[in-house]
Parts: sequence; C-alpha cells; structure tokens
Amino acid sequence: MTKPDVPGETVTVDLPCGETVRATDLDLGMREFECTCGDAHAVVMDVHPPERFLPEFLVDLLRETVETSSEEMPEFDTPHLLGVVLEEFPEHVAVEDLSDEGDVGYALLWVTTFDSRRLHEVVVELVIELMEHAVSHAEDDATIQEFEQQMVEFDVSSFVDQYRAERDLEADDVYGNA
Repeated sequence: MTKPDVPGETVTVDLPCGETVRATDLDLGMREFECTCGDAHAVVMDVHPPERFLPEFLVDLLRETVETSSEEMPEFDTPHLLGVVLEEFPEHVAVEDLSDEGDVGYALLWVTTFDSRRLHEVVVELVIELMEHAVSHAEDDATIQEFEQQMVEFDVSSFVDQYRAERDLEADDVYGNA
C-alpha cells in the first residue's frame, strides 16, 4: 500500500517481499527490477499492453469473448490479466492505484515476487486455464477433445521463450529489463 503523500515526500510502494520502492523509481520502460531483497521483481503498469504477454490475435479473441464488469475498463486489457494473477497468487502481487500521482505516468501498478519471465509464464498458464474452462462448456465433444489434445502438446515455457524472442522485449526496453 502506498504511504500517504506529503508535500515534498516521495510516494513509496510496499512490495510483496516486504521491501519498499519509490513509485518514481518505476518508470514506463521497466518490466523488471532488482530489489534490495536480492530478487528480481516483475513490474506491470496499466499502460503496458496485454500483447506484452499474449499474441495480438489472442488478445483480440479475449476482448471479443470475455465480458468485463467494470465501466472504467469495459474492454479486456492488462488490468484484467493481472487481476487473474492477483486472484490466484495474492501473496505474490502488490497492486497500487497511483492515479493521483502525476509524476509517474501510469495509474495502476503491479509488482510481483516473480521475475518478468516467470510472470509471463504464469499469465499464459492462467489464460490457458480460462480457455479450458470455456471449452469445457462447449456442447461439441470433438471440439473439447481437440482442444485438450492441443493443450497436451503445448509447452508454456517454449511458447514464452519463442514469444519473448519474437517480441524482442529486451530491445524494446531501454533499461534492459524484460
């Protein structure tokens, strides 16, 4: 949770590892940072596109099929992905609303105990679970079996490696964080 803003005082964010970080130290280009606790933590902001984790066609499909309950965020986006992560791993995610902090350039912030690569895997795994749940409601047994077969053959780690290489996340990040 952020500490109260006092004029001239920097807003800090409590991390899931127990450390704190200044909100102004987490800029838009960051995807991960080395914490004073000794671990690397993934950083996600509401302005980061969901394509950071998933191919555009899949994001489009999720936007078409997932109904959101939020008037502020009527379209499936990064906050929904991180909401699923937060729901599944609450002790591993710190989330902050920094919409009143004009110095940071983003409104919502998530910092995880996972490094950026592991968070990427977690997001993909959770989206697959959502897809499996949706397919399980299909009335076509052949569709269900085909999807299940594809998931048996799907390797999350290999997908993440290939996707990150194709997206070349390291080249996009001026700070060298993935």
